[in-house]
Amino acid sequence: MKTNALVRSAMLACALSMPLIMSTAAHATALVYEPVNPNFGGNPLNGANLLNEANAQNKYKDPSTDSLTSGQSTLDQFNTQLQQAILSRVASSISSSIVGTDGTLHPGTINTGNFSIAITQVTGGNLQVTTTDKTTGASTTFIVGNGQ
Repeated sequence: MKTNALVRSAMLACALSMPLIMSTAAHATALVYEPVNPNFGGNPLNGANLLNEANAQNKYKDPSTDSLTSGQSTLDQFNTQLQQAILSRVASSISSSIVGTDGTLHPGTINTGNFSIAITQVTGGNLQVTTTDKTTGASTTFIVGNGQ
């Protein structure tokens, strides 16, 4: 009979404490949606992480990039990257010599070993930039606003 009394008192204690436990869990706040993706109003610091996750899951391989590196040795790939880095530095040096401290382009001509870059004034205050390859004679032209 003593065990029945113990069981009853334990059940009574559980039954009495249950409303206390339930009442504390019933206090909740409203759920507020906050986007994760910065393109949809989320935190901009999430962008790099989301891009890395997407790239890790991406199974698509661009066929055009495969053809660039598949036939090249590691040394050839290194030389290609080195050439691109040097050309980038040369382009930066040239652009700093034709762009004034106020950010505007100055008309004139710059000659390098293989290229000639001519900046001429055209209508509407715009400038025309023509780059000519001296060895082949090929040239490209684009027009930019002078910012004045």
